[in-house]
Amino acid sequence: MDFKDNLTHFLAQSDGVGQTLFALLAAMSVASWYFIIVKAWQGAMMRRRSAQFLKAFWDAASLDEVARHLDRHAPNEPFAYLAWHAMAAARHHAAHGAHRLREAGSASEFLTRSMRRAIDEETARLEWGLTALASIASTAPFVGLFGTVWGVYHALLGIGQGGAATLDQIAGPVGEALIMTGLGLAVAIPAVLAYNACARANRLVLARLDAYAHDLFTFLTTGAPIAVQPAASPTAAVVLGGA
Repeated sequence: MDFKDNLTHFLAQSDGVGQTLFALLAAMSVASWYFIIVKAWQGAMMRRRSAQFLKAFWDAASLDEVARHLDRHAPNEPFAYLAWHAMAAARHHAAHGAHRLREAGSASEFLTRSMRRAIDEETARLEWGLTALASIASTAPFVGLFGTVWGVYHALLGIGQGGAATLDQIAGPVGEALIMTGLGLAVAIPAVLAYNACARANRLVLARLDAYAHDLFTFLTTGAPIAVQPAASPTAAVVLGGA
């Protein structure tokens, strides 16, 4: 019999526990591949959009031009979001000063806190799905192993109740029970590889974002001109209110 036939026969002979464990592994596999595909698509889109924004940022004549660009195009990637947040904070503090605890401190201190909040928010977005991948990668082999142990137990129990046992009678059920361990590894290995790849990609993005934040902070605190919008401008209110 091939693998499919062995698996079908194993499930047909399994009790509710074995079938539940198989269903759990199947659900974990579906969830793992969902996160893998979504994270890969999000990463590709983010890299393309970040490259476009950074090119536009460094090609701009001034921060005022960048601010107008961000007012026309809502930020949809980490670097644009950080720049939008920082410029809105600079505008807000220049227009209103420090009248509340939220704006306490000098302009540079207020800008530092605002940029740190923006980076923390982007970090949380980048880490979406990683906890699920890590959990699947660490638990799937044990779920498969438990399924194998349970299957071997029932196989030996059935053989014992049947009286004399030959090698064929033992090898078949035990071999089928080992399928669960293989399934657990098949679920865990892609999740481990995807988690490591995503974690490394996130570290690289955050390192670049941190370096970009230092450059942006320097521009904003050394007198680079940014037009101060009227007090009723929704940009600063939205950004600071959501921080």
